[in-house]
Amino acid sequence: MFGAPFVQGRLSREPVSVAATTECAHCEEPLHLELDGDLRYRVKEEAADPVVFSPLVNFSRVREPSLIDVF
Repeated sequence: MFGAPFVQGRLSREPVSVAATTECAHCEEPLHLELDGDLRYRVKEEAADPVVFSPLVNFSRVREPSLIDVF
């Protein structure tokens, strides 16, 4: 979901951020997230403590035609 804007930002050497609206898988309350190209994130809901992660990929071993196919 977030990959394409960050790749474009790295290639153009421009700062990029994305915003996403989702909901908590546990309580179904809305979550508003912002993530920047340096993987810093902000959550609008002060009481929320979501798990945000970046998967580790060994690019020297990737044989799929697209990073999307790795996942």
